[in-house]
Amino acid sequence: MEFASYLAGERWSDHPACTHPLLAALARLVNDNTDDQSRNRLVHLVPSIIGLTSTDLRVDAHIALRCATTALPVAAAERQLALAVSVLAAEEMLARLDGVPSGRLSPRSQEALDQVPQAAAQARRFSRAAKITEKGFRRYAAPNAVQLAVVGIVQACVKDPDTMLRDLLEATIDDCTRLIRGADATPVTPSPAAAPAS
Repeated sequence: MEFASYLAGERWSDHPACTHPLLAALARLVNDNTDDQSRNRLVHLVPSIIGLTSTDLRVDAHIALRCATTALPVAAAERQLALAVSVLAAEEMLARLDGVPSGRLSPRSQEALDQVPQAAAQARRFSRAAKITEKGFRRYAAPNAVQLAVVGIVQACVKDPDTMLRDLLEATIDDCTRLIRGADATPVTPSPAAAPAS
């Protein structure tokens, strides 16, 4: 993020104005939780996050949703309830912002919840009793979802958490590119196979 601030001509900072704050938070967390070799493979993503900023709460919701649905199936049992609640909260916020009935889930959310049925059932009970405001979602729920997801992946019993984190960041950048620059925007991140070797 400091390199992004430099390339954007901003004051040197890991919180540059040129990138959506929640996307920047994800980028910092991925950077801080990968080893040196994997960190070198993140550098090519820096130009793609410059200019990805918006005040539309849908962007926050999609970032939180991408993170929570990615981590939920692999996270340890003690993190699954919080991640499942994050999925439902993001879906509820999107429904509210789009003016559609609540309770509908995207296929990705449904698939992630189906893999952890016990946590999903508990999350649904919890979510029925808890109502979140837009301000509360932006300030607390969405950042917590991102943090929980990264920690969940780092501590998961998966073969290569660094690659999973990089793939999550790339997919989130692509989501933000489409949301902010339009549905026809070309994804700016290369496929994992095209990532430069270090």
